Amino acid sequence: MGFRCFNWRLVIFFVLSMGFQGELAGAHGRRQLVQSLEAADDGVCTAVVSPQGYECREYEVKTQDGYILTMHRIPQGRGGGSAGKRQPVLLQHGVLSDGMTWLLNPPQQSLAFVLADNGFDVWITHGRGTRWSRRHESLDTSNPAYWAWSWDELASYDLPATVGFVFRKTGQKLHYVGHSMGTLTALSAFSEGKLVDKIKSAALLTPVAYLTSMTTTIGRAAASAFAGEVRTTLGVAEFDPKGRAVGTKFLESVCAMPGVNCYDLMASLTGPNCCLNDSTVDKYLKYELQPTSVRTLVHFSQTFRRGVITKYDHGSSTANMAAYGQSSPPEYHLSNIPHHLPLLLCYGGGDMLSDVKDVQLLLNDLSNHDAADKLVAQLVKEYAHLDFVMGVNAKQVVYDGLIAFFDKHS
Repeated sequence: MGFRCFNWRLVIFFVLSMGFQGELAGAHGRRQLVQSLEAADDGVCTAVVSPQGYECREYEVKTQDGYILTMHRIPQGRGGGSAGKRQPVLLQHGVLSDGMTWLLNPPQQSLAFVLADNGFDVWITHGRGTRWSRRHESLDTSNPAYWAWSWDELASYDLPATVGFVFRKTGQKLHYVGHSMGTLTALSAFSEGKLVDKIKSAALLTPVAYLTSMTTTIGRAAASAFAGEVRTTLGVAEFDPKGRAVGTKFLESVCAMPGVNCYDLMASLTGPNCCLNDSTVDKYLKYELQPTSVRTLVHFSQTFRRGVITKYDHGSSTANMAAYGQSSPPEYHLSNIPHHLPLLLCYGGGDMLSDVKDVQLLLNDLSNHDAADKLVAQLVKEYAHLDFVMGVNAKQVVYDGLIAFFDKHS
């Protein structure tokens, strides 16, 4: 598919993110749109949504711990639509990306546009620390305290804030779509009883929970590196994949590990994606890399190495005791997810990150769901991690079924 010969800065994203996100945004003939967006002169509505003929609105949401998040809304399909209330649906991106993930393919291939054209009121989140959500009520991004969070806080604060906002604004329960880390945060929140009173159903694309069977050499090497020594070397709270010093330090350590081939990146990291348009890769890597906290990447490493899903380990019994009242981090018990909550899990036979064996462990945790139609699993044998978000045939293979699932549980 022509993914060799990346320059080193473009390689950084895939190595560091461990592929938990990796959505490749972009589309044929859209380079000028993306360039204008990168310049930050135009917002999401002006640069991407409105030019496609869709109405677009922007909102600000404050989390309980003071982060100010941006959300974008596409309230109806292209050219308007029938009057009356539409069913809201919230789209949650993964790590090292933002809500643009759902928008940069052509309308007939991008999930946000597809949902809007099928009668849904679409809400798009942008996680803390990313381009459109870098504000806080008292902290600046230059302050390390701003970055003192992992995906625990995304589950505990960001999702309740955004879901609650949509619930209050529309007066309706909503459907949820997450990809990769966007599935992990939702599962973690559901397991603690959060959000379930405001969610009708959830669709989880390439669900990330257990990671023990992750087979990608690069992903395993990156996860092992974040065990501590690279975290110490980086010496920063923010991980910016476009930052020359941070990216270079980490890249050098990972790519020097035995068996890691940083030039055969796409297939070796995510699995053999069958259905991507390879002309989108360079544009996404150049324009759409977003910061996250170093702590988030360390937390992923902990999950991979330990084989269980726990809250962030602060590194000592004393620190954990201060945070949790116990010497080790509490476990997320996914079997506690309410059995009446309808869940759709879509996963790929070629995914080297969300491996079939790990997804089966998750399905085992969810096996006590009330009825067969409350837990639906779709295995797409030819798909890998990225096909579910950016595959050129994802509408036919995944999205049409996803919409049918939502319609059944509306």
